[in-house]
Amino acid sequence: MSDVLRSHGHRRVPLPPAEDTAAPHAPSHSPGTPHPGRSPTPPGGNGSPKKRDPFFDNAKYLAIVLVACGHAWQPLISDSRLAEAAYMFVYAFHMPAFIVVSGYFSRSFDMRADRLQRLITGVAVPYVIFEIAYTYFKRYADPDPGYPISLLDPWYLTWFLIALFIWRLTTPLWKVVRWPVPLALAIAVLASVSPDIGDDLDLQRVLQFLPFFVVGLVLKPEHFQLMRRREVRLLAIPVLAAGLVCAYWAAPRMKVSWLYHRDSVQELGYAAWTGPVMTLALFGCSMALTIAFLAWVPRREMWFTALGAGTLYGYLLHGFLAKGSRFWDWYDQEWLYTPWGAAVLTLAAAVIVTVLCTKPVQWMFRWAMEPKMAWAFRRDAAELGRGRGARATPRAGEAAGEKRDGGKAAERG
Repeated sequence: MSDVLRSHGHRRVPLPPAEDTAAPHAPSHSPGTPHPGRSPTPPGGNGSPKKRDPFFDNAKYLAIVLVACGHAWQPLISDSRLAEAAYMFVYAFHMPAFIVVSGYFSRSFDMRADRLQRLITGVAVPYVIFEIAYTYFKRYADPDPGYPISLLDPWYLTWFLIALFIWRLTTPLWKVVRWPVPLALAIAVLASVSPDIGDDLDLQRVLQFLPFFVVGLVLKPEHFQLMRRREVRLLAIPVLAAGLVCAYWAAPRMKVSWLYHRDSVQELGYAAWTGPVMTLALFGCSMALTIAFLAWVPRREMWFTALGAGTLYGYLLHGFLAKGSRFWDWYDQEWLYTPWGAAVLTLAAAVIVTVLCTKPVQWMFRWAMEPKMAWAFRRDAAELGRGRGARATPRAGEAAGEKRDGGKAAERG
């Protein structure tokens, strides 16, 4: 962890080292998903974890609010160029920002047993639970009761969980290759021109979003310190403004599906050569907007900082309302398509996802998001060995002490 820095007369608080736990995003202290902001126990410390860095919790909360707002705006984009521009602008960076932060806090992941257990209980198990729950919800709300349960075909928001599971497992690979980001970009380009990949495990999204995760893996605390500099924050203003202008220009000219990264260019109806061009162009735009967004995330404790620990709850639970609003025709009201109607939708989405990130909601759904499942795993043999060694050491010391005392007594005698 870098020392405290000073820039332009302001005291800089150092960022925590990366820990092994991913989310977009993540429950308050989930055993498998990342918890950007909570530092691990320091070596040789007293066992108490370090204080969470508010920057990452603030970033996660603001990003999840943008996710909810984007979902609320989606039905409006066919009737309003302004709504479509705002939607495209937000979609250009909200998930990349989540994924970059998740990658940053995956840097210390390896195949150690306890970390694999946390990955299973904090990512894989919630994926199974919510994939099944979303399937039954669709059967109930949609006239198609025959929609099958398929853990190989993520529906709606669950794609992020399976993607996070796969990315996390590949972390050791990215640690040993010489040029991880260019390699990840090459994989994303190849995926964009490979329609035969299919829909299993949403691999198109997994591979096309992969470069953002790898960027997070190679980032260091000093890179986030650079974003704190005053000149970076000032530069972020025209970058964000340019993003809005470009989104307004692109709204009637570009398919929104480009920003979902879930289809090959052939499936979108374009020539294969557009795959490398659009993949690299969108990656550059998304990274620029992500940096600009992170540059303006507050570094101090805010009223919403604590909510950043529950963003995975807000992410998965708000999906039922987002999809329900379509199934039950909540958008049939004409006033929603007016400017003030869009403002009401934005406020409602922000309030709802905020409530879903609170402690009471976390307490109610912790069984699904953060299951303990100690019964499902064997105790690590090495851990048991360390425990036996620790218990044996005091007795050995006592025996040695008794031997020394006995020898001294014999000498005195």
